[in-house]
Amino acid sequence: MTSSHASGGPWTDLERPPLNARVLRQALLLPDGLWSSLDVVASTGSTNSDLAARAAELPEGAVLVAEEQTSGRGRLDRTWSAPARSGLFLSVLLKPDVPAHRLGWLPLLTGVAAATGLARAAGAGVSLKWPNDLLVTVDGEERKAGGILAERAGEDGVVVGLGVNVSLRADELPVPTAGSLLLAGAVSTDRDTLLRAVLRSLADRYGAWTRAGGDPDASGLRAAYREHCSTLGRRIRAELPGERALEGEAADLDGDGRLVVATEGGGTEAVGAGDIVHLRAAG
Repeated sequence: MTSSHASGGPWTDLERPPLNARVLRQALLLPDGLWSSLDVVASTGSTNSDLAARAAELPEGAVLVAEEQTSGRGRLDRTWSAPARSGLFLSVLLKPDVPAHRLGWLPLLTGVAAATGLARAAGAGVSLKWPNDLLVTVDGEERKAGGILAERAGEDGVVVGLGVNVSLRADELPVPTAGSLLLAGAVSTDRDTLLRAVLRSLADRYGAWTRAGGDPDASGLRAAYREHCSTLGRRIRAELPGERALEGEAADLDGDGRLVVATEGGGTEAVGAGDIVHLRAAG
């Protein structure tokens, strides 16, 4: 695999320079660090699919970044794409030595790491919509600026994909409810800086979580997710598998990362999968 710098391919949008794979490797591939390799490709269908296909031969910590992703996949087999070099499109290979029932925390962990890293490097507030959306505020409204997809790869691997809209302009948004860091008033849209911040934040958060055996409380993960999650405290509608819907207040996360919904009847139900619709603002 080669970087877009090495490929010699033309790029015409001066506001969207290609990533510098050589400098990224120097900054991120450190002795005793999590990240073991980093490849940047000019274009691919899905970084998750590409990395999952090679999971058996790669060590933990492999990172694959695409300047353009033509068949990016989200939850529920949804697809999406964005202009070349307009965002961060990447996947990482992780092989956590934690109990299987703790693996549901990985996409939530990635969300916390991404929100923390992006807020620090971009200067724009990023919040989390359970379970896997990154939200920004544009013109006073919450907009989705990114998403996360975690998939098992082989016997012991998990590929976690992250897509973030960085420099999308208003006329480039795929749907009116989408947003980008640029539209949210980011002070920096330098993707090299943003990628370094996200991967360093992810390595720190993942290290703490694995050292704690995947325990979300001992590692501080559940508390951090609560802090960043805009879903908690809101009235929501959960659209569940089997065409069932559940309405109530998003009260908490349980020990497996499921969303605990307080229903009108006074009970609670833990939701492990489904689309969440925010019906009113938190608080």
